[in-house]
Amino acid sequence: MNRYLPILRRILISLVVVVATAYGGIVGYLYFAQRSLLYSIQPEPNQPIPGLKIQDLRIKTPDGETLQAWYEPPQPGQPVILFFHGQGSTLTIGKWRYVRMHKQGVGYLALAYRGYSHSTGKPTEKGLFTDGLAAYDWLRQQGFKDADIVIHGHSLGSGVATYVASQRPARALVLEAPFTAVSDVAQERYPFVPVSMLMTDQFHSRTYIRDVHMPLLIAHGDRDSVVPFHQGQKLFSLANEPKTFVHMKGSEHNTLTRDGLYPHIWKFIGLPPADYDPAMESAP
Repeated sequence: MNRYLPILRRILISLVVVVATAYGGIVGYLYFAQRSLLYSIQPEPNQPIPGLKIQDLRIKTPDGETLQAWYEPPQPGQPVILFFHGQGSTLTIGKWRYVRMHKQGVGYLALAYRGYSHSTGKPTEKGLFTDGLAAYDWLRQQGFKDADIVIHGHSLGSGVATYVASQRPARALVLEAPFTAVSDVAQERYPFVPVSMLMTDQFHSRTYIRDVHMPLLIAHGDRDSVVPFHQGQKLFSLANEPKTFVHMKGSEHNTLTRDGLYPHIWKFIGLPPADYDPAMESAP
């Protein structure tokens, strides 16, 4: 039996080396590719949206980038929504959001982060936070008061929106499918990787939410396969009052608009809902 021990030892050592090499390769890939995985930039078709009076703007940032944004001013007496999109979105993809807001009479400023759509630069956490503040400050420069501005972020945009709301006053904050932190999402997805040690852009909304002092609405779908539903619940538990949680039953990560999110928003900010037929979205 003893004569087989050296062979078994060599086999075990070989297995350990193979496993360690494979693990190191996976971790190395995730580390070096992390920003391309986090910021899933899609080409911007820039297609016009019939019936909407969208102005295609360029906003300068303090660090020298030029950001594309779509803007439609509100009807008199109505608020303006500062909207931050998700990781793989474009301005054009937000079409049905803009249609709903136009129908309601509210204004909107939809921002393309640095590196997205026709904005210059490359996305980073610090850069997106700078972009968000620049967009907010642009609205203030147009004469909008704090009470006129509703900050709204979806998915990755919820991290930007939470940070902006922690730094600037506004009428309300709306978070759609939010996370406690991007690093928390990544840790659940890759439980075998020391994410907190390796991830550069972590978007700690669970920290920034403590400095948000405005009415908060969080909406999350319980079938969300991108950002776990329980993270939205956890973020809500950490937030200051006044706050409202909307449990979107059966909704997935990207279906909340279709599934009736905006009537909840209009009620939350004190507006009577406009007459809107979601069936039009299936029309060619």
